[in-house]
Amino acid sequence: MHEFIGWLGAFLFAICAVPQVIKTFKSKKADDLSWLFLLFWLFGEILMMIYIVIDDVSLNIRHYPLYINYIFNIIMVLYLAYAKKVY
Repeated sequence: MHEFIGWLGAFLFAICAVPQVIKTFKSKKADDLSWLFLLFWLFGEILMMIYIVIDDVSLNIRHYPLYINYIFNIIMVLYLAYAKKVY
């Protein structure tokens, strides 16, 4: 049950930005997104992933749901930052 809760939580966190990505992709508009928000989100995801990986290596465990969540969110925020710059 513990593992299921982790995977479910990671999945929900990972997909919460999907509607914004879809809206931005379809409309080709990202002017309503704040650069500060995007930068805080990006660096927050990167730093938390580094923290989890370092902690997991030191404890010899793996939190795969968290890795997937952070990687997916990093990809989405990078797309939104790209869209903000290009559109």
